[in-house]
Amino acid sequence: MKLKYAPSFLFLLFSLLVTVKPDLSVDRSAILAIRSSVGGRSILWNISQPATPCTWPGVVCDTKINRVVELHFPGMGLSGELPSNTLGNLTQLTTLSIRYNALSGQLPVDIFSLTNLRNLYLQDNLFSGPIPDLFSPLGNLVRVSFAGNNFSGPIPYSVNNLTRLAKFDVSNNQLTGEIPSKFVDFPVSAFSGNSLCGRPLVACNGSETSSSSSSKLSGGAIAGIVIGSLFIFLLISYIFFLCCKKRNQNDEMKSKDLGEVKQMEIGVPCENVDSSSSGFPSSVMVGGGGKAKSGEVTKKLVFLGEAKDHRKFDLDDLLRASAEVLGKGTFGTAYKAALEVDLTVVVKRLKDITMPEKELKEKTEGVGKMNHENLLPLRAYYFNGDEKLLVCDYMPTGSLSALLHGNHGAGRKPLNWETRAMIALGAARGITYLHSQGPKVSHGNIKSSNILLTPTYESRVSDFGLAGLAGPTTTPTRVDGYRSPEVTDIRKVSQKADVYSFGVLLLELLTGKSPINNEEGVDLPRWVQSVVREEWTSEVFDLELLRYQNVEDDMVQMLQLAIECTANYPDKRPCMADVTSKIEQICI
Repeated sequence: MKLKYAPSFLFLLFSLLVTVKPDLSVDRSAILAIRSSVGGRSILWNISQPATPCTWPGVVCDTKINRVVELHFPGMGLSGELPSNTLGNLTQLTTLSIRYNALSGQLPVDIFSLTNLRNLYLQDNLFSGPIPDLFSPLGNLVRVSFAGNNFSGPIPYSVNNLTRLAKFDVSNNQLTGEIPSKFVDFPVSAFSGNSLCGRPLVACNGSETSSSSSSKLSGGAIAGIVIGSLFIFLLISYIFFLCCKKRNQNDEMKSKDLGEVKQMEIGVPCENVDSSSSGFPSSVMVGGGGKAKSGEVTKKLVFLGEAKDHRKFDLDDLLRASAEVLGKGTFGTAYKAALEVDLTVVVKRLKDITMPEKELKEKTEGVGKMNHENLLPLRAYYFNGDEKLLVCDYMPTGSLSALLHGNHGAGRKPLNWETRAMIALGAARGITYLHSQGPKVSHGNIKSSNILLTPTYESRVSDFGLAGLAGPTTTPTRVDGYRSPEVTDIRKVSQKADVYSFGVLLLELLTGKSPINNEEGVDLPRWVQSVVREEWTSEVFDLELLRYQNVEDDMVQMLQLAIECTANYPDKRPCMADVTSKIEQICI
């Protein structure tokens, strides 16, 4: 009788085993659904081979259970809404990092079914709506960050059930209400930038939680008022002095061209620049009847690439715009132009261009055809005799150079390792694309001031292709710190010379030191090599990075890659495709 039911019992047992067996294919489908919804071109995987997702950048698997346990997609340019009923299928997930992107909409509630989740990093996105009050199943959570989003409503009460929580950050959102009692000992910075009350902030009855309320002003408060008033008076006096000085300077400068300004790197924001708002130099301006200075009828702006179908302005709009000098660089002066059509662009006024106009147009239009998400596209150009203008997008976040070196005061926001690594990766991808266009195609002028940034710190490589437009009088210089030893003609910079310059850029990111006039007195690659040779590797890294001890191995790997890129002999340097691949392995 028992034997009669044995096959059925064995089949049932086998079915149960199959049901509970971890299924990597489910994880793969979930990740592909996320990529399809919010990743697009940003997550560059070969999804056909191999079938397992464990080799994809940013995906970490546990080989013992054969499941995905970590997802790391920081600063990948992801945008849109996360799909519902997808992340919840990654049942063994312990870490989810999708910070520094442009993800929007409400949080999918299935995230809160991930009972193994320990680390949840969602900061610096565009998420909105209330934070779901569903934290109770997430008893393993240790670190949570919702900072820098648009979340609204109260902090969910269920966070009080998170007994292992060591970090919780909801700063810079639109949250309201009282902070749960669990967070009385957490730092103020974790809740700032909201309309919250309660410890560690101001108590909800309006009094300070750190001291007893008093209806009288203390001696310190009175002293503060006096000092503040004195400071305001001095500030007003100083501003008045500057205004008078500025007016005198303007009177002296009326006859001078706007282009004669303090030497600055192109791409660096206007801080520390004596800029002025005015029109473009008189040689560009058009007189009555549309005549140029020479009497010829002016030519029109020539739009390039996708801009051909989006002509929101013309040459007249450009010339009427108020122009603010951004700085001077290798190939000319750059102006920020605020157009009347509610659009801001950058106009680069080229200098020392002697090639025939026909050849110049061909090369410029070749540059305009370059299309990659990590390149700053050339939108239009204008050539008329000696006047040559290039038009591209304005990036209000500024350049990597400004981010690293522009502000070292008390208000400086430290640039963490993950942000630096993703900036490096984006720049590497843009340069790799350029090199893929042909063996003789190179950037020619790679430096941190030519790496511009979006508000989410995505890289946009600028000034590519301009080296080929330079005249013979433009000579290379080692002073700028980025030029490879073998370059003798700025118009002929090889791809391996680009690799050298990119290696210097990596060293700049790692050390925080500028390759230009750094205090060590030698070029940056030589200084780094001397320190590493003495086995003082930790002395190389920027002090702002030393706080991130858990990524020291990644920083050392990046340092080794930078040293390989800055080898003296070109054949000892890797190609950019290999450089990009190594950075992906390090930081994703």
